[in-house]
Amino acid sequence: MTTTTPVPTYDEDIYADEALLEPYEHYRRLRNLGPAVWLEKHGAYAVTRYADVRAVLADGDTFRSANGIALNEPANSAILGCTLASDGELHAHLRQVVAHRLTPRSLRPMKEQVTEAADALVAQLVQRGSFDAVADLARALPLSIVPDFIGWPQEGREHLLRWAGANFDSFGPVNERVEKALPQCGEMAAFGAEIVRTGNVLPGSLGASVLEARDRGEVTTEQTMMLMLDYLAPSLDTTISAVGSAIWLFGEHPDQWDRIREDPKLIPNAVNEVVRYESPISSFGRLVERDTEIDGVPVAAGSRVVVSYASANRDERKWADPEVFDVTRKDAVHQLGFGYGEHGCAGQALARMETESILTALARSVTRFELGTPERALNNLIRALGSLPVTVHTAG
Repeated sequence: MTTTTPVPTYDEDIYADEALLEPYEHYRRLRNLGPAVWLEKHGAYAVTRYADVRAVLADGDTFRSANGIALNEPANSAILGCTLASDGELHAHLRQVVAHRLTPRSLRPMKEQVTEAADALVAQLVQRGSFDAVADLARALPLSIVPDFIGWPQEGREHLLRWAGANFDSFGPVNERVEKALPQCGEMAAFGAEIVRTGNVLPGSLGASVLEARDRGEVTTEQTMMLMLDYLAPSLDTTISAVGSAIWLFGEHPDQWDRIREDPKLIPNAVNEVVRYESPISSFGRLVERDTEIDGVPVAAGSRVVVSYASANRDERKWADPEVFDVTRKDAVHQLGFGYGEHGCAGQALARMETESILTALARSVTRFELGTPERALNNLIRALGSLPVTVHTAG
């Protein structure tokens, strides 16, 4: 006989400005309350412990993405059927259309291009000495790589960062950020539809392969438009967040930067530790398909669940000294910042390549990051810095 436990509740707004700026105490309280906690203000269960987050993400039959990744109905309706908001055979089919372009092996030919771009950018910024690590570094490299990779035309690229941020903002509960984001998501969708109508994509790009799949009858026109957009926001914002957070963390922990400079082979593990410590995407939602339990807590069919990657990555039940940033952490590879299971981030290989290339270039000459006052970017889902003044010191 299965034993169930009472459902604990939490009545604070975890999407309020103050909570988004300083979320980790909220996560700790939620983890201590139980494996699934009812969020009074949002009408959803929060799943915040590592083992439970991983289990939910692995069980796509019970915890569904269709109609469930956002905490508001307009956003869920707008993206229904896209890669993020689909399950099972449909999700696998849509992902397969582009998956061959996103594997580490397929991206290998891009490594030289990304490395050269990172080296040139870092050399320019190191020569300047002082710069904004977000605007001048974290955003600059992915904006020089991702739009071309996806195949977006030059026209309209000035809107990409705004649209990408709005995309993630729209997935929160109905608040001021969602209300501002939804019309911008509409703009992005209209732009994507126009690209599909005109076929105005760069030859040989991911977008071109999606159009070819449509012409073969493998996807519908609507699915083609969604696939054009699905990888834009994650490919930009995850990298921007990771690079900005990395510079901030290495500025705050110079001993960890010394370890990187002494042994650059630690850089891939350092990227995992950055993503664990400051998860780029805080959470995604799921919709419960059937009555179930989360580690003994009953959850009814039709319930919404907020699956918190960021909390799981700081769970003391999983990590030794989770509040310590340690680039030599042996189990950092188990971080959930890029998701897990069938909805694991398809663009993570490119995000890793870009972040590793930047850190590798910086490690050759930069001995210290002298930080100015950081400014957080407020977003319902993305944890990122909006600005980070920095002065770099070199050995020369």
